[in-house]
Amino acid sequence: MKSVEVRKAVNALDVATKATDEILQTLQEVIHAKGSAHIALTGGTVGILTLEVLAKALPTSQVHVSKIHFWWGDERFVASDSADRNANQARVALLDSLDIAPDHLHEFPSADDNLDLQVAKGQFAAHIKAVFGDSEPRMDLTILGMGPDGHVASLFPGEQHENELIVSVSDSPKPPAQRLSFSMHLISQSEKIIFVVAGIDKAEAVESVHKDPECKLPAAQVSARGDTLWIIDEAAGAAFWSC
Repeated sequence: MKSVEVRKAVNALDVATKATDEILQTLQEVIHAKGSAHIALTGGTVGILTLEVLAKALPTSQVHVSKIHFWWGDERFVASDSADRNANQARVALLDSLDIAPDHLHEFPSADDNLDLQVAKGQFAAHIKAVFGDSEPRMDLTILGMGPDGHVASLFPGEQHENELIVSVSDSPKPPAQRLSFSMHLISQSEKIIFVVAGIDKAEAVESVHKDPECKLPAAQVSARGDTLWIIDEAAGAAFWSC
């Protein structure tokens, strides 16, 4: 059954802490029920902060890291060693501290893989299908941030996006220009989605997403198969909480 819940946090660190508690509980439940779990991570300030908090909490948790498959909701199509890559930021914040089998880390292709953007998109879509086999590709848990303009992953307002597994973005309004992203379809196939949102610059978008039934921002189009949880700090929810 679909549900949407909004939780209030004090600041970005509180968002990350509350999200970490929810992530650990969800992973534990999914692994117990299915034997493994697929999680899509996000970048951004609050997303990476969440991974840093998660890195400290995982060692004393009941979550079996070896049973987790790590994905990313989107990626900047830049060189593999670029600090702009969400995967590299995630390695520093979390993954390098964990013992993870290489075939459980599902990074998007990089610009120095001798692939152009469209070929990289097709290659990664084929990889997802291969990993899930006869099952429809679906994350057990997706972590999302939201930009001040209401974008999620690399799905930006006012753009028409392919209804495929993977979207290629050749002229992103936010640099770097080239990106690969989960499609809205793939994001919304997630069993559970957790938004981590902080900062006064997000306040207008948060209010629009949660108060305007006609809102067309990408964040307003996200809906998990099960639970969609928004964890929003006081600054980002300033207009929303005051309504």
